[in-house]
Amino acid sequence: MSIPFKSISISHRSAPLTIREQVALNEEESRAFAIKCKDLFGLQEMLIVSTCNRTEVYYNTPEDISSDLVKSLLIEKGLHQTQEYTPYFHHEADAEASLRHLFEVATGLQSKVVGDLQIPNQIKKAYQQSADLNLAGPYLHRLMHTIFYANKRVAQETSFRDGAASVSYATVALAEELSQAIAQPKVLILGLGEIGLDVCKNMEDKDFAEITIMNRTLEKAEKIAHDKPFRVAPIEDLWKEIAQADIIISSVRNQDPIITQAELKKLSILTFKYFIDLSVPRSIEEGIEKISGVLLYNIDTLKERADEALRIRMASVPDVRRIIDESVISFNDWSKEMEVSPTIHKLKNALEQIRKEEINRHLKGLNPQEAEKLEKITASLVQKIIKQPIIHLKAACKRGESDSMVDALNDLFNLEAYEEVDSNSPIQ
Repeated sequence: MSIPFKSISISHRSAPLTIREQVALNEEESRAFAIKCKDLFGLQEMLIVSTCNRTEVYYNTPEDISSDLVKSLLIEKGLHQTQEYTPYFHHEADAEASLRHLFEVATGLQSKVVGDLQIPNQIKKAYQQSADLNLAGPYLHRLMHTIFYANKRVAQETSFRDGAASVSYATVALAEELSQAIAQPKVLILGLGEIGLDVCKNMEDKDFAEITIMNRTLEKAEKIAHDKPFRVAPIEDLWKEIAQADIIISSVRNQDPIITQAELKKLSILTFKYFIDLSVPRSIEEGIEKISGVLLYNIDTLKERADEALRIRMASVPDVRRIIDESVISFNDWSKEMEVSPTIHKLKNALEQIRKEEINRHLKGLNPQEAEKLEKITASLVQKIIKQPIIHLKAACKRGESDSMVDALNDLFNLEAYEEVDSNSPIQ
């Protein structure tokens, strides 16, 4: 494929979390960096994907500017010792490899949790930003819609998105199930370590309950809740919040349980109260289920759910790869045809000019009805003449043999003598 599509990437496969979080771009930073790249490098098409697990830039230029993009990104993030971070980035100058990588990222094959349900929406947001900044041309528009269609096929034709394939996903799915019979449910997330953070990330786009987060360090909870649909409560209000919550998710690291049967008995539990313990060692005392109206789920139960979902998803991977292969072939066929689009338009333009010149020579003496009939006949004739050259030219594109045919058409019809048309115009 001759389209110069390239990419840079840093992900959970190449860098630890401590590095990735320094490089990650929020929505405002991503927009500012895209504008800077547009001005600095003259980019016409660019896609920035930045999540908790990866930050990637896809772009379309004949020159390989990947090293400059990495340095610009690091400087944008205030990381001026660029040599310390550049080894974590992967550069891909091969268009086919960059294209296939984006398909795998967008479908969830490259995700930390295989089949990640959030990644399609993250890709859509990235594309929307590119479109808003006029950084999405014909190539990127067509590519993204091909990816969206591939994602639709993955959802409809495979089990790749079924179930919750991680403990945090399984936790959110369980909380959503448990809350269905509760009017205005309240969820308390207690502890914001790695697992607690994952639960919060998976809760961000959910609207089934009021979410309250709590941590020993209040500042950390407030930072996480910034621009998120979360309420923050201080650890001092633990039992007050437990009394108000319907579902309590705890991932607190503590030697002894912090939620005990004795303390729970002091509460007046009028409806069911669900506890989900994600801690090792346990942060919720096992005996609390002896209290009427209290149900407890532990990490083993959730892990069994996640393992089964992951098994189903992994079994679907070959089908997902088949869909990606078919989508890449389809997109490559289109991109090859786009390269000969100017020749097709020049040919149409040349024949149209010849047609009009000949009609003008014979219009004198014709009445309006005769002139209209002549217009229709000649227009139809041109369409029939041009049909076969276009079919053969498109077929030659798929075989990678279009250059010789383009040269022949140029020589036969002297196409260079006719006005150039926009090379990005769609093929009819």
